[in-house]
Amino acid sequence: MTFSSLKEGDAVPEFCLAGPDSEKICLKDFKGKWLVLYFYPKDNTAGCKQEAVDFTAAKEEFEKNGAVILGVSKDTVASHQKFIEKAGLTITLLADSDLTAIKAFDVWHLKKFMGKESMGIVRTTFLINPAGKIAKVWNNVRVKGHADAVLEELKNQK
Repeated sequence: MTFSSLKEGDAVPEFCLAGPDSEKICLKDFKGKWLVLYFYPKDNTAGCKQEAVDFTAAKEEFEKNGAVILGVSKDTVASHQKFIEKAGLTITLLADSDLTAIKAFDVWHLKKFMGKESMGIVRTTFLINPAGKIAKVWNNVRVKGHADAVLEELKNQK
């Protein structure tokens, strides 16, 4: 199993990525707030869609607990826009086509799928506290029940 080298207590790497309307969204924009930052492999695939739909369904509860949800993949802004529309998402997806944040958060690794090896995003979620430190890391995420587990951890951390 491949894991991010970042761990609880680590300072979060700074980044600025393209948001839904190609505007720059930076980590520093969320200073003082809880942040759920999740990395996923690809728009419009079954597991990634389910994860995004689950986070969307829980978005209001995350917001009540002072948290913002950001999803990151290497897909383009145009791909994200189609994904958001098709899946009815209300969470913010960030485009990291040049792998800046993906590599900074150490979620780009060699993966095996159906006997083939390739580099790709290992599904990983970071709960980041208002001070910009990692409060919790979920490596090699299994989608089912994941959004609920992140929400529960957020409530426990507060």
